[in-house]
Amino acid sequence: MDGPSPPASDIVHVVGPEHAAFVADLLDRCNFGSDPTVCCAVSGGPDSIALMILARASGAEVRAVHVDHGLRPESAADTEVVAAAATRFGARWESVAVDVEPGPNLEARARSARYAALPAGVATGHTADDQAETMLLALIRGSAWEGLGAMTPSPRRPLLGLRRSETHELCARLGVATVEDPSNTDPTHRRNRVRHELLPLLDDIAERDLVSVLVRQAELFRQGGAVIEAAAVSLDPLDARGLADAPEILARSAVRRWLWAETGWDHPPDLAAVDRVLAVARLDAEATDVGRGWRVRRSAQRLHLEPPASE
Repeated sequence: MDGPSPPASDIVHVVGPEHAAFVADLLDRCNFGSDPTVCCAVSGGPDSIALMILARASGAEVRAVHVDHGLRPESAADTEVVAAAATRFGARWESVAVDVEPGPNLEARARSARYAALPAGVATGHTADDQAETMLLALIRGSAWEGLGAMTPSPRRPLLGLRRSETHELCARLGVATVEDPSNTDPTHRRNRVRHELLPLLDDIAERDLVSVLVRQAELFRQGGAVIEAAAVSLDPLDARGLADAPEILARSAVRRWLWAETGWDHPPDLAAVDRVLAVARLDAEATDVGRGWRVRRSAQRLHLEPPASE
C-alpha cells in the first residue's frame, strides 16, 4: 500500500478480527495515497463495495457516491444496497440520478453520464482484471502505447493491484449484499465478450492465467510510451513539413496527443487515423476523416483540425 499502513486496530474496527489478516494483505496491494478523505464511486457491485470497505479499512474517511441511471426497474434497490453497506462500514453516502435515454451506444452514453455526475478525482473499483480487459480492448481498437498502457495506476484506481476474485471474496467473507448487474454479461457489450469469451480462451491456449502477464505488458507500454512522448514534445503537430521529416514513431506520438487533446475523446485515436493524418502531412492527401465526424486538412503546410459539422 502506498502511504503509511493503517494500524491493525483500525482494520479490526472496520472488518472484525477474523478478517483482519485477509484485509491487511489486500491493503498492502492497494494505492489509496495519503489523502485522509477518499471519495468512492459505488455502484453496488462487489468491486465498488470492496473499494469502499478497503478505503475505510485504510483509515480514510469515505464518501460513497452512487449514480442511478434508471435503466433497470430494480435500480432503486441498488441504492438501498449501497446505503446499507455504507452505513455498516461507517461511510457517508449519497445517490445521484441521471437520465440516459434508450438507444444506440447506450453503454458509452451511460458511462459518460456517470462520470459527469461523479465528483472530480473520484476513486473507482477497477481491478487487475479490468486492466487486462482494457489492454485487450485497446489492441482490438488498434491503439498504440497510450491505449495499450491501459489505466495508469493512481489513488483514483486504488485496486489495480487486486484481482476481481479477491474483491468478490472480501464481500463474501463479510456477508455484504451486492448488486449483480445483468448488463455485465450482455454479449452486445464488447468488454463482456473480452471478459467472458476472449480472456478464458487465451488462458486456455496459454495454459495459464494471463491477467498478470497482460498487466505487466501494459506497464511496459506505459514506460516505453513515456520515453517516446518525452522525445516527441519538441514536434509541432500542426507543422506538416516537420511531421513529414520526423521519425515516424515521434510524428505519430505528436499527432495522437494533439488529436486526443483537441477532440476530448475518452480514448486516444487509433493508429489508422493517426497514419491518415501523417499522409496529409506528407502531401499524399489533402484532408482525411479521423473519426466521429472530425477531419484534418492541410493548408499552407499547416494542419487544421475541424470538428463535426453539428458542433
